[in-house]
Amino acid sequence: MNTELANIFWELAEYLELKQDNPFKIRAYQKAAQNIEALSGNLQTIYKKGGLAALQQIPGIGSHIAEKIQEYTKTGKVSALQKLKKEFPKNFLQLVEIPGLGPKTALMLYKELKIDSPEKLTKAAKAGKLNKLPGMGSKKVANILRGLEIKQESHGRFLLDEATAHAEYLLDEFSKVSEIGKILVCGSLRRGCATIGDLDILVISHKPQKIMDAFVEFSIVQNVLSKGKTRSSVVLKNNMQVDLRVVEDKYFGAAAHYFTGCKAHDINLRKIAMQKGWKLSEYGLIQAKTKKLIAGKTEEEIFAAFGMQYIPPELREARGELKAAEAGKIPKLIELKQIRGDLHMHTKASDGSNTIEQMAEAAKALGYEYILISDHTQSTRIAHGLTEREMLKHIKEIRAANKKIKGIEILVGAEVDILRDGKLDYCDEILKQLDIVLATVHSSFKLPKVEMTKRITAALSNKYVNILVHPSDRLIGERDPIQVDMEKVLQTAKKHNVAMEVNSHPRRLDLTDIYCKRAKELGVNIVISTDAHSTHELKLMKYGVITARRGWLEAKNVLNTMPLAKLLKLL
Repeated sequence: MNTELANIFWELAEYLELKQDNPFKIRAYQKAAQNIEALSGNLQTIYKKGGLAALQQIPGIGSHIAEKIQEYTKTGKVSALQKLKKEFPKNFLQLVEIPGLGPKTALMLYKELKIDSPEKLTKAAKAGKLNKLPGMGSKKVANILRGLEIKQESHGRFLLDEATAHAEYLLDEFSKVSEIGKILVCGSLRRGCATIGDLDILVISHKPQKIMDAFVEFSIVQNVLSKGKTRSSVVLKNNMQVDLRVVEDKYFGAAAHYFTGCKAHDINLRKIAMQKGWKLSEYGLIQAKTKKLIAGKTEEEIFAAFGMQYIPPELREARGELKAAEAGKIPKLIELKQIRGDLHMHTKASDGSNTIEQMAEAAKALGYEYILISDHTQSTRIAHGLTEREMLKHIKEIRAANKKIKGIEILVGAEVDILRDGKLDYCDEILKQLDIVLATVHSSFKLPKVEMTKRITAALSNKYVNILVHPSDRLIGERDPIQVDMEKVLQTAKKHNVAMEVNSHPRRLDLTDIYCKRAKELGVNIVISTDAHSTHELKLMKYGVITARRGWLEAKNVLNTMPLAKLLKLL
């Protein structure tokens, strides 16, 4: 339910922006959507237990928004959104959300060519009809076509946090069903992939029919695709498919391995089994001639039978993990509990929802020893970036908050823009007053690869820059990564002792797992941060840790697993 409601509030904000409505109302909806996405508890459960009063305890949810949540809980819709939709062409937001398009162009396309869907837009663009319209040059048409491709590539895929939330909801529902011995969510979600196609769930039960009967009746289920004695498939209300299988206890480990690893990983291990005269499947590791079961109850015993270390799910991507396991070289991967602080977050000073003090208290509640307040700088005006004068005042406020709040160290930082020429948008006199300087690209995303690489490497040579954040600037399903020679960026980061960030926001997960592994090989330090814009988003850290694990990172590779004094010394 959280995902559906967050999407409703995002849509309300988008429609009101199109109408150029009250900016405070728009921002309120955006903040509500943001906080709901990061919320750990289920809104429906919160409402049922405590009503409107309980909803209003959640940051960013006032009385009007709480009433809309109540309306959705009771009716399955929000009338304010239905009313707004009637003022625009059908599927209009689908057009507006296509990268490279925008509301003005979408309205023009509807008026001139009656285009009211991505399908009609694709057809018109390929037929050359867009080029004839005012302001639609070949470059803009090419950008629109690429935007359509991005949307198509992400079709049927779900961000890691949305898939996780739905999996957790299902596990909670299953916990109310008796006769379940063990349950495990497998597939790409267990591997921690950036996007998820569907969910695979394994269950041990002596009464599989009871499990199937309960599963297809869950309130989150929209359609039942199939229902059998030990296997069933459904589609959830967010259009995600879920496949459920009940297996015997003696085969659970084999099934867990089979339904977790990527296809190439499974094939490679099956080849090794064949060389040994074995057969590996979801029904166990079996001696081919005698049909004797060698292993199957646990994944650990399967890997042990091959003489391998246990391979964590995140590494089962056919990237050398089998050879590493044979050689005893699987690393001890970083864990969430090893993170000591968060080094990227925003407050009300720029585009965050909470104060310095609120962010610090929330971080302290998570057990952190330190945080870095890193609001935007003057070039990012869309995010209310601070001028140099405003930053000087902000520095004093952060220092004062640090003295006031005990039990956590509040560091002073800023997310500083890298300008087109590679310079930073703050002078060195300001930068040297910051404890840690984050640098990133927030504009001119479409620079050619050579120019973008030169821009970023020039910024990394500034002696005050400590961390390059969201290095590829991708927004999954929304914006392509910038064109940059990441190998050269990593080598430059190593040369100038600049750390690379793994941004934990599920829309980013950037640095990617592939480049995490390469950074480790080059000896480049890593920081895992949330880029939190609210206290709730501090809990997104787990997704960055998952990405780091997929990149083979250990605690020693990640600076914010270290005590503050050592962290600052290494930076």
